[in-house]
Amino acid sequence: MNHSRSKTLILGIGNYLMGDEGVGVHTALQLQEMDLPNYVEVVDGGTGGFHLLEYFENHEHVILIDATLGGERPGQIRLIKPRFAKDFPRAMSTHDIGLKDMVSALQWMEKMPDIRLFVVSIESIQQQGIEMTPDVKAVIPDLMHRVLQLAHEIEKEKISETKFLETVLVV
Repeated sequence: MNHSRSKTLILGIGNYLMGDEGVGVHTALQLQEMDLPNYVEVVDGGTGGFHLLEYFENHEHVILIDATLGGERPGQIRLIKPRFAKDFPRAMSTHDIGLKDMVSALQWMEKMPDIRLFVVSIESIQQQGIEMTPDVKAVIPDLMHRVLQLAHEIEKEKISETKFLETVLVV
């Protein structure tokens, strides 16, 4: 088994230089500073696109973190499980177009991993600057906790599946 394939990929998406729109990247960078379990790999995916295709192909489970414009209060965190490109939130900037195209390509190649997407609502796309608004910046610790909790749940599911398969093969 490909060693990286056995890990859950945590992928922060966004433009670091555009305030709240970069919440996924800011979160990934903070996660990379932590002492993480060996079953996760954290990547700053930047503005996404086809250069990330290899990461999706090489991981069975992917947790994405991204910002979304959707009318909810800024800083609201939602977890969705997109199955198709159309399931992703409304496009916000060019990185979303590349991400949706990449998901379509993965489906076409029959290499679609299990994707979970944490979206953080933002009020607007800010002009250049790395500072996030207080509402969005304040939710990053909770977001990090939820992401790591989900990664742990995925790992427990993988262990249960492995034990089940071992039992079936022994019988």
